[in-house]
Amino acid sequence: MEIVESAPDFSEDFSSSVLSQFGNSTIEHHLRVCATIGAMSQELREKRLPLTPITYFGATCSSLDRLASSIDSSGSILDALLTILSLVVVRLPPAVLKSKHSYLSELLIKILGVKSVGVEGVVPGLKFVARLVIVSEKESWEDVAELYGVLIGFMTDDRFKVRRRSHLCLRDVLKYFQSAPTLSPLLAFASEAITNVFVRFLLLAGGSNENVSEVSGTARNVLRILDALKICLPYMSSKSTANILERFKSLLTLKQRVVTTPITDGLKALCLHPGSEISAETLLDLLCFLASSGSPEDSSADTMTLTIRLLDIGMKRVYSLNRQICVIKLPLVFNALKDFLTSGHEESLVAAVTTLKSLIHSCIDENMIKQGVEQITASANSVIRKSGPTLIEKICATIESLLDYHYEAVWDMSFQIVSTMFEKLGKNSVYFMEGTLKSLADMQKLPDGDFGFKKELHECVGTALGAMGPENFLSLLPLNLGVPDLSESNLWLFPILKQYIVGARLNFFTDSILPMATEMKRKSAMLEKEGKLQSARSVDGIVYSLWSLLPSFCNYPVDTAASFKSLERALCTALQEEHELRGIICSSLQNLIQQNKRILEGKGNTIDSEISRAEQQAAALYTENIASSNLNTLKSSDLLRVLAGVYFKCSKDTAGILQTTIRELASILDKEVVSSFFKQSMKKLVKVTLEANKSKNEKNSILDASLLEINVTCYMYRVQLFDVAVSLLPGLGPKEIDILFEQMKYALKDADSLIQKKAYRVLSLILQYSDDFISRKLEEVLSLMVEVLPSCHFAAKRHRLDCLYFVIVHISKERYEQRRRDITASFLTEIILALKETNKKTRNRAYDVLVQIGHACEDEEKCGKETLQQFFAMVAGGLAGETPHMISAAMTGLARLAYEFSDLVSAAYNVLPSTFLLLQRKNKEITKANLGLLKVLVAKSQAEALQGHLRGMVEGMLNWKDSSKNHFKAKVKQLLEMLVKKCGMDAVKQVMPDEHMKLLTNIRKLNERKEKKQTDKSSEDRSVVSRATTTRMSRWNHTKIFSDFDDEDTRMSGGDFKNEKSVSGQQSKYSVGQQSRATLLRSKKARKAAKQLEEDSFDQLDDEPLDMLDGQKMRTALRSSAPAKAKFDSDDEPSIDDEGRMIIHEEGKYSKSDRKHKREASSDGDGADGRSRAGSHVSGNTQKTQKRMKTSSESGWAYTGKEYASKKAGGDVKRKDKLEPYAYWPLDRKMVSRRPEHRASARSGMARVVKLTKKMEGKSVLHALSIKGAVLKKKKKGGK
Repeated sequence: MEIVESAPDFSEDFSSSVLSQFGNSTIEHHLRVCATIGAMSQELREKRLPLTPITYFGATCSSLDRLASSIDSSGSILDALLTILSLVVVRLPPAVLKSKHSYLSELLIKILGVKSVGVEGVVPGLKFVARLVIVSEKESWEDVAELYGVLIGFMTDDRFKVRRRSHLCLRDVLKYFQSAPTLSPLLAFASEAITNVFVRFLLLAGGSNENVSEVSGTARNVLRILDALKICLPYMSSKSTANILERFKSLLTLKQRVVTTPITDGLKALCLHPGSEISAETLLDLLCFLASSGSPEDSSADTMTLTIRLLDIGMKRVYSLNRQICVIKLPLVFNALKDFLTSGHEESLVAAVTTLKSLIHSCIDENMIKQGVEQITASANSVIRKSGPTLIEKICATIESLLDYHYEAVWDMSFQIVSTMFEKLGKNSVYFMEGTLKSLADMQKLPDGDFGFKKELHECVGTALGAMGPENFLSLLPLNLGVPDLSESNLWLFPILKQYIVGARLNFFTDSILPMATEMKRKSAMLEKEGKLQSARSVDGIVYSLWSLLPSFCNYPVDTAASFKSLERALCTALQEEHELRGIICSSLQNLIQQNKRILEGKGNTIDSEISRAEQQAAALYTENIASSNLNTLKSSDLLRVLAGVYFKCSKDTAGILQTTIRELASILDKEVVSSFFKQSMKKLVKVTLEANKSKNEKNSILDASLLEINVTCYMYRVQLFDVAVSLLPGLGPKEIDILFEQMKYALKDADSLIQKKAYRVLSLILQYSDDFISRKLEEVLSLMVEVLPSCHFAAKRHRLDCLYFVIVHISKERYEQRRRDITASFLTEIILALKETNKKTRNRAYDVLVQIGHACEDEEKCGKETLQQFFAMVAGGLAGETPHMISAAMTGLARLAYEFSDLVSAAYNVLPSTFLLLQRKNKEITKANLGLLKVLVAKSQAEALQGHLRGMVEGMLNWKDSSKNHFKAKVKQLLEMLVKKCGMDAVKQVMPDEHMKLLTNIRKLNERKEKKQTDKSSEDRSVVSRATTTRMSRWNHTKIFSDFDDEDTRMSGGDFKNEKSVSGQQSKYSVGQQSRATLLRSKKARKAAKQLEEDSFDQLDDEPLDMLDGQKMRTALRSSAPAKAKFDSDDEPSIDDEGRMIIHEEGKYSKSDRKHKREASSDGDGADGRSRAGSHVSGNTQKTQKRMKTSSESGWAYTGKEYASKKAGGDVKRKDKLEPYAYWPLDRKMVSRRPEHRASARSGMARVVKLTKKMEGKSVLHALSIKGAVLKKKKKGGK
């Protein structure tokens, strides 16, 4: 058996190491080794010899020498001694083995020749032989031939372990001979020895007329040698390797799997080893034989896969050795691999596709492509081609044949190969792949039902487009927009062109695409003139599609500097006249500017794995010189003037992208150009401002519609001028920014909200992008912000907060701490109060500003945490405010900061005493904010931190005035549940007041109930629930944190702070004490509806969404939501006469018995009016309820369908000059109620109508409505 070698260790006792290695084993051989080494160690101690590896080595050799001479020596003892010898030899210095080489050689040959030696002895003996050959470093073959012959002799041993060890030892020896140049003669002799054995057994097997499949006699030895060659072949000499490869070819003709598999493995190892000596001609001949002889019909899936992978590795190796002979055989190999695609085996199919793609990349080079292009070009003018197809043409023909119907089942794989070929050929694809491209276009015409690879087809066509470019592509596959019937054109190419065009020429778009758009526009006008509006709109869509290609043509174009001027005129005209094209043109210009700017900044040549290969190649062509030239061309254009002029006339939809384009253009234009344009805009702004003030004064004196219109126009123009000015900001200097700031001063004081809002936005952008400005004008900005605060409109609050943020961030870098604190405190109050704004955007922005200021303080190089603590203390100073509004806002800010910064949680605990005092106030706003802070602390703190404050928190939450306590019972209970979950039930119980112990008992019972439900679930469902709840974790939500739980929409919230499993099922008598009795006393109908899908149930009362990640809930819901048979109450049953006809009771013609029956029906139960009574908690005898019923009955029963009732038939009849028979079901105001039980009862009434309609289909609706009418009349009479 194989023994693991240990590293040399001369200090450790060898006997102890052997015992530790084998002492715990129960195998007989291991026990024998332990006994032998123990006896040997004891004998050495008795003779007072040192217990060194050399001593053990000598004792072992002498024992083996003595036993080898004995006739009746035990094989088990020899096995144990050989094992000990193989273990001790690795601890010896190489000099010892060299000095005893002859003795050890004779000893090993003698011992391994003993027949009683078993597998456990031969295996370590062979390892010692290989080590002795390698360590001896003999340069003469005669010195190592005898030992090497021992290894050769065991190559075909019947014992697998012995045979396997012999193969490995032969590999190690050959590897050693190959690595030492001085031992190259030994490598030749060693390789020849293996070859001779292989040839001898091969001849014997052939002469014995035995079938290899029977694996008997000599043929079995051939297979064993083939197994040895799998690992030894890469290390053999070139002469022996060539001889063996010749023999391989004859063996492959047998087409036996037991022969083919080891040969394939050996060739694969030979090709993969870089140092192997191999003849390219011999290897190529063998690979071609494998390719031509391996048919899919006669081969197994494993054999085909091995052959395909060998062709991949082997052809690459041949190409590296001899390119010329490799490329000649490439068409043969490609044809063979093509046949494997139809094998029907997935593994071989994937291997064939991978191999074809690999060979395309590795073996098809530029010289082969160039030769093909030259021959095609030379024969283009002649009618008859004299020369045959080139190698690349043959390969392309093979690739094209993959699109035949014979390969229909694997077309998706064929598209991958075709795409790889397009990428390899690049621009030269136009010479070789024309037929392939047309075949792809023909596939597009296949019906979708018969062709399921449309997506893969379009990707393949897109790859072809990116490879050969739009000019070559459209020359082979034109759009055909000139055909009379546009359905015959190639409109399907537009999405592909838009996605895959890259690195094109702008000149081609100007000269080819724009004329198409002009022609289509003319055709649209002609169709519209003829009255064919639908066709005209279709042609307009084509015009838009043609223009939508412009952004793709602006994706790394190759001729921007040379061709943009000719395109600019068309762009300016389209911007001014075609408003629907402005977005396309602006995005194209932005793309051009941004790409060239990135190149100049050194960011454009970074390789992005997400972009296509064509885009990577196009970007690689851009250099800094090209980018600079492109930007110079864009600078000299007149686009700024045109874009600004269009902006003043544009709609809201395109204003944003026009502004962005102006900003990008201003970033590259010369400062003088931008400054000149900016000054012109400022003059216009001053003029318009004066006109607006003048019209405002006139409006105050007299109200005139014309003046009002002029005023509105002036305001809008001012806003647009501000937008243009701020868009020019990247190209403005300090002087121009100061001028803009002066205009901002007047605008900030303007009474109009739109002007004020725009001014604050412009100022925030100036402060954001111009550090120099805020440094120069800090004092002026501070005084201005204080001055305009009283006149700030609520609509401008959000942008004012942005301004304050940039000011405070700049102030935080001040060296003087006192000044920093004073300025921050002066504006902090405004930010804190903004946390209570009713406008959601403003409130969220205030939160963001507060957090951003905190991060700015934390990021300071020195004393970052200390600065953050100071900022927190400044916010906490708002708790000393005089108004509840200020106190609650400060508490809200503290909660947000503690939630964002873990370092502030400990500081937040210092505020708890103030929190407990504030909780005793009667103010609902303050209480809500305090409870929000407590919720954040519980959620963000660890259990150890909560333990010290647990008593104060629990007592503070429960010791309130009775007048305010009921508003927040649900939230208090939720906080207690969070504490129980974090600190444990026992810890909370110790600090819980006795009068509130019932609440804790209720929480414990609810938790036990939930745990019991969880244990009933399967492990799979629990894992699903766990994944569902942990993926929706913490995120700040103002409503969920500071809700007072009065509204049903916010009840049971807080799932953002803990697992949602702790939220579900929390309703109890305590938390829902103020709800209606209908909610607490759930009916059987409501419990049944709760099991159904909540979205489909009319009786759902819980108003909670179904957790679709919970597998068990989904299965239960789907089972219970199966449609049941409709059951009608007795009141809903229609009256049927003796002949089976429905009895229709017209209004005012009831008989006495009918009226009696109606009164009984209405008095038996109010269930007929499920809409009004089911969940209501209001008494039906109150005046308000009677008025509501009266209103509903008077307005709801106006259209009962009585005019369609027939006196002779059972159903409705049509009336002349009237609509189809119809009736109205009155809507119930409870449908829009905020209470779920009200909505559920109203929906149940609608459900009854649907059920009744299905049952009475084809009958009159008068009877159904008359039942309802009778019930309402009964209620009305009772109300009197």
